[in-house]
Amino acid sequence: MITTDKYPLLEINLNKIYENAKIIVEKCKENRITVSGIIKGVNGEERVAKELVRAGCTYIASSRLEQLKELREKGYKIDTMLIRIPMRSELEELVQYADISLNSEGRTIQLIEDACCKYNKQHGVVLMYDVGDLREGFIDEKELIDQALYIENNLKHVKLMGIGTNLSCYGSIKPTHENLKQVTILADTIRELIGRRLEIVSGGGTTSLPLLFNGEMPDGISNLRIGEAMLLNRDLPDLWGTQIPGMHNDTFVLKAQIIEIKDKPTYPIGEMYLNTSGNKPVYEDRGIRKRALLAIGKQDFVHQDNLIPLDENIELVGSSSDHTIIDIENCKNGYKVGDIVQFYMYYSPMLYLCNSKWVKKKYI
Repeated sequence: MITTDKYPLLEINLNKIYENAKIIVEKCKENRITVSGIIKGVNGEERVAKELVRAGCTYIASSRLEQLKELREKGYKIDTMLIRIPMRSELEELVQYADISLNSEGRTIQLIEDACCKYNKQHGVVLMYDVGDLREGFIDEKELIDQALYIENNLKHVKLMGIGTNLSCYGSIKPTHENLKQVTILADTIRELIGRRLEIVSGGGTTSLPLLFNGEMPDGISNLRIGEAMLLNRDLPDLWGTQIPGMHNDTFVLKAQIIEIKDKPTYPIGEMYLNTSGNKPVYEDRGIRKRALLAIGKQDFVHQDNLIPLDENIELVGSSSDHTIIDIENCKNGYKVGDIVQFYMYYSPMLYLCNSKWVKKKYI
């Protein structure tokens, strides 16, 4: 039978995303912490942004200015935050479509001031402090303090909103009470020098939530930039050992169609060289096994190992740019060509699937 449904398909449950976001926002509110809801993982999708706003996020944030621009043009009034250091080529659009940006370069901040003057805009900056993950941010405290004082005392259109840090995205450094305490101490120093409190002291993202839910978040952290936990809630229970009651981890479901089923050898035949990625994989000879071919591949999700089959008897064997091979030898479902195989996922496949124009999206 030929189906009229279109695959591959990514089902996105908006209600469950809202419930995840609501739980996190309420917990943060109890601790006087605001939430920046990150939408880059869903390609800036307006329907997801709407649920994060409804759940109480104070800011909507993305690393892609184009996504914030689209929301603003659709009439969203919530404050927006650019969470990647702005490029000098985008500063004029930055001050028109983003209310706040994360920054670490003095010259760029001066150019933001110039763009604000041109368009008669105000713009808030959060100075990033690198406490060891070695991605963005000032690593020298004095340099950051000097920049904060310069903004406060010399710029009319750029406002010093606060400071922040990033952890575990590049250097795999775990957020701890100790390294986030460094951020709050620096914030206190700046507050004393400028004579007012900083509106934002941002203590990272999803990976900082275990500190919050375990009661170990240092006083003074007033903002978290959260994406994965609200969208997927996979990292916290599976990687960080943090179970949050009421949270969902079945918010995104990938559905892919079987286009071939064959009994095949498990070890390639012939002279082995390189695959299309330029790699030489290692194969295990398990004899002849039943395999299915799915019409989806690395071009859509990149990281096959971060897909989780709903059928626990399915084994992910491998993938090329357009195909995925699964082992169904031990499956009891009696799969046939045309059947649909479903997957949960971690963050990376979600990011790529949401950006793939060849994957249909269905919002529930």
